[in-house]
Amino acid sequence: MIQKTMPFTPFHFGPSACVALPLRRYLDFSVFVLVSVVIDVEPLYVMAYNPHYPLHGYAHTFVGSALIGAVFGWLLYRLRGPMRRVMAKLRIAYEPSLPQAIFSGVLGAWFHVFLDSMLYGDIRPLYPLAWNPLLGFVGFREMYIGCAVACIPAVGLYLYYAARYVSRK
Repeated sequence: MIQKTMPFTPFHFGPSACVALPLRRYLDFSVFVLVSVVIDVEPLYVMAYNPHYPLHGYAHTFVGSALIGAVFGWLLYRLRGPMRRVMAKLRIAYEPSLPQAIFSGVLGAWFHVFLDSMLYGDIRPLYPLAWNPLLGFVGFREMYIGCAVACIPAVGLYLYYAARYVSRK
């Protein structure tokens, strides 16, 4: 039985930042990290409205999350002007391309599904197959601790890149 707890979204930020910051030349950092929030709108909606739908449904499959990630990447690319201003305030260089934004959305969404698939028995990452080969690979406690600890290098990476951003100006 699946426990209905708050979405694990905030814990995705540390690992996502640890992946996206060093690869920011290839990935759109903002898309990669923010798509985790978008993916977890699904369980939040289920918890709020109980629509007779699984807590982790289509958005938590590799196919469904790829579609969401691609659309989200396209959307944030379209909003690149306001995003550029936000990223400048965060002192992160931001010059995305459309393929980079879409690729980052898909990869970030898959990263979210990958992490969640290890924890939640109702996730079917390989839909239409019911099999979840990742379930139980890591326990809840280990995953939460690992994701929380990942915030430490994420902050360090952020400070490093923010300092380099300022020195380039």
